[in-house]
Amino acid sequence: MLFARKMIGIEISQLGVVCALTGGSASSPRVERIAQAPFSPNTLQVSLREQNILDPDSFVAGLKSAYNLLLCRSDRVSVSLPDAVSRIMLLDLEGRFKSHSEALDLIRWKLKKSIPLDSADTHIDYQQLTVRENGDLALLVAIASRSVISQYEDLITKAGLSPARIDCNTFSICQLFDRRLSLQEECILISFYGSTLSIVAFVQGIPEFIRIKDLHGTLATDSRVYMEINSSMLVYKERFPERPAQSVFCVASPDVAQNFQEMVAEATGLTTVFLETKGSVTPGNSAPGDQVRLFPCTAAIGTALRSF
Repeated sequence: MLFARKMIGIEISQLGVVCALTGGSASSPRVERIAQAPFSPNTLQVSLREQNILDPDSFVAGLKSAYNLLLCRSDRVSVSLPDAVSRIMLLDLEGRFKSHSEALDLIRWKLKKSIPLDSADTHIDYQQLTVRENGDLALLVAIASRSVISQYEDLITKAGLSPARIDCNTFSICQLFDRRLSLQEECILISFYGSTLSIVAFVQGIPEFIRIKDLHGTLATDSRVYMEINSSMLVYKERFPERPAQSVFCVASPDVAQNFQEMVAEATGLTTVFLETKGSVTPGNSAPGDQVRLFPCTAAIGTALRSF
């Protein structure tokens, strides 16, 4: 089935804005056009607690500049933010809840000692993943500062756009490669995107282990990244000894692709498969088709696809 309309994905980072206009079909997504615009220095500083956008005028100008290059009439956009803006966790919740608000109250109560924000400023959202054999509900929980997210929403709206959803880069990347990952009953995706290392283990398409760490100032092939991967795999094996990892996929920028894949293979002790953005989408006539130019658009493309 063809998408009813084209969807715009936007990734926002300290460096600037990346926009991707997508179309095609659910089984064969297409990138119609991409556009980028840099921010002036000190426009944005990623933080969990503090206001991220330090220069609102520069932010709005950069967003408008990139969006206008798409030559698209739709103002509905899906936005991907750096993972460090939120905290993502998996949570098992006992019993049932009658409503969304009741679920949020139960999550807030269970996490009351570990929420890293003031209670009044904490925004919590969740997605139910599955029901455990013991009846517990497995949830994917996202925690963010209400004021931080509101600032993004307000300024995106000021730029003349309508944010349909706001996501984090890790899950935008997972969405882009979902068709490949879903072919495996059990697999692990290890990505280094921007300055963030993400490790997500899936069982029948459902996340069962997540570790996301911002390693600002660290290269994808640094020893620190290797140690983080190795440590995460040890935790995963201890937590799920009955499920030894078999398939490992990895994602990183083209300039370090081979070295990163070799490092992941050494850290996990498994054969790895490298995933490329260009292999997951079909380029339209006005979009590039090479990995070098498409990789910086990975999160923007992925978040657009999450909206269909």
